[in-house]
Amino acid sequence: QVQLVESGGGLVQAGGSLRLVCAASGRTFSHYGMGWFRRAPGKEREFVAAIGTSGGTNYADSVKGRFTISRDNARNTVYLQLSSLEPEDTAVYYCAATGSYQLSRTAGWYDYWGQGTQVTVSS
Repeated sequence: QVQLVESGGGLVQAGGSLRLVCAASGRTFSHYGMGWFRRAPGKEREFVAAIGTSGGTNYADSVKGRFTISRDNARNTVYLQLSSLEPEDTAVYYCAATGSYQLSRTAGWYDYWGQGTQVTVSS
């Protein structure tokens, strides 16, 4: 079992930055691939970024070059650095863990999910 708790969301102006934090419980955090997804108002959940156990990463085209995913296995934590934010980035951001298909862009491969943190970007 892995429990995930996100934090770090908030209101920011376009062009600004935020760092999202996902704290995980469990001693086997380092065995899980981690991902971030988001759901904007009126839209379906979409993949944002993923990081594997060896540190490999995968990004959605819409955030590549602006967002950076990283992990600290000693702290059981995964981060998502959001930069050059745009109003279109407004969404609830969710952290997720997968014990199988790492770096997946498909939500169905993820076994555990956090409750989400709201990011609002004003124009």
